[in-house]
Amino acid sequence: MFKKERPILADLVNDGTSEMEKFQNEVIRPIIKMQHNLLISFFQNYLQKRKIDFSVFPEKKKRSKISSIFKTDNNYKNITLGVILGQFSIEEYKFYADNSSEINKRILQIITQRIKDSITEIQ
Repeated sequence: MFKKERPILADLVNDGTSEMEKFQNEVIRPIIKMQHNLLISFFQNYLQKRKIDFSVFPEKKKRSKISSIFKTDNNYKNITLGVILGQFSIEEYKFYADNSSEINKRILQIITQRIKDSITEIQ
């Protein structure tokens, strides 16, 4: 079975880790790290298309705007999820299909935080 190259993130899984946390740390986080530049570009394009001048906002307002976009724009959220889900193997997708609600929530939380942590990369 073909497996896509992903970054290896050490020390995220311990013996007492739940299956959901294990999936998050072994599958989701490496994919999000691998897709970082695409996620940042996608967010910048979102701002540009909606004519949102992010550069004039103070940092607190930027962080608030990022949270707001992820809470209210279902189309943006779904496309962002697709950027991650498209990297799943068949086995990973089967686990995802059984736990999609919880996994979607985790993916969106991690991406929201990652974009907030990358504000300096957004023009």
